[in-house]
Amino acid sequence: MLVLLGFAMIAVFMVLIMTKKLTPVLALIIVPTVFGLFAGAGLGIGDMVMDSMKSMTSTAALLMFAIIYFGLMIDVGLFDPLVKFILRKLGNDPAKVVLGTAILAAAVSLDGDGSTTFILTTAAMLPVYLRLKMSPVVLTCVAGLANGTMNILPWGGPTARAATALHLDVNDVFVPMVPSLIAGLIVVMVFAWLLGLQERNRLRATAPEIWGDVADPSEAFDGGTGHGGTVAGGSVRGRTGGKPGTGGGAGVAVLEKTELLVDDHDTAMADTALDPNRPTLRPKLFWFNLGLTVAVMGVLIANIVPLPYVFMVGSAIALLVNFPKVKDQGAQLIAHAPSIVAVVSMVMAAAVLTGVLNGTGMVKAMSEWLVQIIPADMGPFMAVITGLLSIPMTFFMSNDAFYFGVLPVLSETAAHYGVGAADMARASITGQPFHLQSPLVPAILLLVSLAKVDLGDHHKKVLWRTAVISIVMLAVGMLTGAIAIG
Repeated sequence: MLVLLGFAMIAVFMVLIMTKKLTPVLALIIVPTVFGLFAGAGLGIGDMVMDSMKSMTSTAALLMFAIIYFGLMIDVGLFDPLVKFILRKLGNDPAKVVLGTAILAAAVSLDGDGSTTFILTTAAMLPVYLRLKMSPVVLTCVAGLANGTMNILPWGGPTARAATALHLDVNDVFVPMVPSLIAGLIVVMVFAWLLGLQERNRLRATAPEIWGDVADPSEAFDGGTGHGGTVAGGSVRGRTGGKPGTGGGAGVAVLEKTELLVDDHDTAMADTALDPNRPTLRPKLFWFNLGLTVAVMGVLIANIVPLPYVFMVGSAIALLVNFPKVKDQGAQLIAHAPSIVAVVSMVMAAAVLTGVLNGTGMVKAMSEWLVQIIPADMGPFMAVITGLLSIPMTFFMSNDAFYFGVLPVLSETAAHYGVGAADMARASITGQPFHLQSPLVPAILLLVSLAKVDLGDHHKKVLWRTAVISIVMLAVGMLTGAIAIG
C-alpha cells in the first residue's frame, strides 16, 4: 500500500505542476497532505512536516541571503562588464548565446555549488535573453543540464556520499568516471547548440519586426561590434519586404530595429536588470564589490564558515557600503522580496513532501520493493540496474536517502553476483543530471525563480534531455570498464 501511495503521490504531483493545474508551492503542500492522510499519518503528519522543515531552515536562509547579495551586486553594476564581454565574444546570435550559457554554467559549476552557479549564470545571461527576445526556459534548461552533469565532481556531494556509504576512497569512484563526465558535457553542448538553432528559427517566425527580413538572425550582426553585417551592407537574403521603388528600405528598417540589440548602444540594456541608467549603479565602488564577492566566494569554497552566515555577513556589508542611508537599504530589501518569497516558500513547501515520504515510511517501502522485484538472473547487471534506478529515484528522494538508504542495500545484493562496490558507486552517480532538476533540490527552485520560469515548463524541456545525458554517462562508463558487469 505504501509503495502504491508513494508512486501515486509523485505521479499526481508531477502531472499537476506540468499541466499547470496547481503552482509548485500549492502542489508541494496539498498533494503530500492528502496522500499522507490516506497512508494513516493522522495528526502526526504535522510532526513529520516540522521535523523535515527543521532541516530546511538553513537552506532557506542560504537562498534568501544569496538572492539579496547577488541581486544587490546586479543592481550596483558588478556584472555589467561581464555581460558586455560575453556579448562581444558571442555576438547576438541566439545559437552562440545558448552555447555560451552552457559553457558559462559548466565553468561556474566547478565550485560544486548549484545555487552559486545558477545565480551567476542567470545574472549574466538573463538580460541577454530578454534583450534578444529569447526564451528564459532555454536558459534554465541549459544551465540545469550543465550543472547537473558537473554535479558528479567529488566536491559536488553525490560522489562523496556514494564513497562514504560504501566505504570507498572518493578518488576511486570519481577518476574512472572522467570519460563519462566528458561525454556528458559533450552531449550538453550538443543540446545547447540545437536549442540555440531552435531559438534562431523561432525568433525568425515570431519576431518578424526584428528578424523577419533576415534569413539567418545571426547574419544581422558581425559579432556584436556595433556594425551591421549582412543588413548593414544593404544585402538582405530572402524576401525584402520593401515596396516597389523604396530602394531597399526593408534593409534600412531592419538595421534601425536591430541596432537596438547591439551592445555598443546604451539602449541595448534599457528596461533590463542591466539598464545603464538605473539609479542603483555604483561605478566608483566596482573594485570594492568585486573584492567583496571574491572574498565571499573564497570563504564558500573553503567551507570554513556555514554558508548561510557567509551570505548574511556579505549582504550586510554590501548594503552598508553601497547604500549608507537606511531608506535605501530598506528599498533594496523590498526590491528583492518577490524573488525571496518565491524561493523560500517553495523550500518550506518541499518540507511537506519530504516529511510525508520519510515519516510515513513511503521512501523505505519504495526502495525495498524495487530491490525485491529485480530478478535473480539480472544479478550480474546490478551496476547497470543501479545506474538506471538512480535516474528516477534520486529525482523523487534526497541524495542522502538514496546513497545512505538504498545504495548499500543494492550493493550488498550485487556483491553476491561478483559486482564490486566501486562499480555500484560509479553507476549510482550517473543519475545526477536528472536529480538536479527535482523540486526537492533548492538550487533548481532558485534557478526558475530568478529566471521567472514556471517549474512545469522547465521540466517539459529539461527532463528528457537529462535522462539522455544520464544514460550516455552510464553507457560510456560501461564501455570504459568503469562500470563492470559481474
